[in-house]
Amino acid sequence: MNRFLQYKIDHILFWVLTIFFHGYTRISLLQSAGLEQFFLELLVRNGLLALVIYFTIGRLIPQLTSGQKIPQTLFLLLSSLIGYVVLKNLHDVYLYGYVMGDDDRQNFFSNSVYNLSIVLFYLAFASALHLSKQWFLQRELIRQIELEKINTELEYLRAQINPHFLFNSINTIYFQIDKQNEAARETLGKFSDMLRYQLYDCRSPVIEIEKEITYLKNYVGLQQLRKGENYAIEFTVQGLVGFSLPPLLLIPFVENAFKHVSTFQNKKNEIRIALSREGNNFKLSVFNTRDETQNAIPEASGIGMKNVVRRLDLLFGETYKLIIKDTPETYSVILLLPIV
Repeated sequence: MNRFLQYKIDHILFWVLTIFFHGYTRISLLQSAGLEQFFLELLVRNGLLALVIYFTIGRLIPQLTSGQKIPQTLFLLLSSLIGYVVLKNLHDVYLYGYVMGDDDRQNFFSNSVYNLSIVLFYLAFASALHLSKQWFLQRELIRQIELEKINTELEYLRAQINPHFLFNSINTIYFQIDKQNEAARETLGKFSDMLRYQLYDCRSPVIEIEKEITYLKNYVGLQQLRKGENYAIEFTVQGLVGFSLPPLLLIPFVENAFKHVSTFQNKKNEIRIALSREGNNFKLSVFNTRDETQNAIPEASGIGMKNVVRRLDLLFGETYKLIIKDTPETYSVILLLPIV
């Protein structure tokens, strides 16, 4: 069913049947007006119908369902119906009144009621099909989100190996470290904060951006300890307060940068991570240098990246933007999320 909808076979089937039925009812035009006028009738009637239908389901229905600009939307709907009737009446006058010589059909208004009924019928039928399709897709999306939630909860339960034991062990190790070794204590503290964030804070469907930033800072700080002096790592944050987003949504992009960063010996290896706000959008920018000898990095490399792209699709649909630029020497990601 998904493949049927994906390739717009429903649209093709609809128009094949519509044009076939219309052609069958106008088959007499072949003898009375000729082949050219027969195909012109098919083109004009169904072309005008397509304009009205796709204008309605593409622009007007989304505005009506969202409650935006309802008076203007209804005016546009009425205008499109009148436009169809006027243009089809003109063609009917030309075809039946002048080409076929029917004096009665030279009256511009003679076919108005019929043409209005036709456009109303097909518009109502196409809109019903469109709304049914959207309902089906929405139901599938909700089902997928529920499955993702269940899988996430199962993974969380598998990973949650007695967290109290883990934190007690970390505290024991922390106090066993000599007080003079502040670097080791700080490192262990960052690791403890990250673990606490993953085990406890991430139970909610959304998390404050400040907590997510702290988690990323701790991760980058731990990675900096592992990298040598030949690495230039930047982490910048600008104007990010007062909103929430799903937890652990950003870390796979940052992990990917550290995983695939270059290993130059004669020049700096760079990683730049920037979080900012642009209007009503949250922006994550991740950049890293890479060796020319490395294999190209797929757009969704690794399980973590595949999962986060899948989560983005489920959570944000078409409202987010993910831009990935992969060159022999650099790899960069720009993620734009709507701020709700």
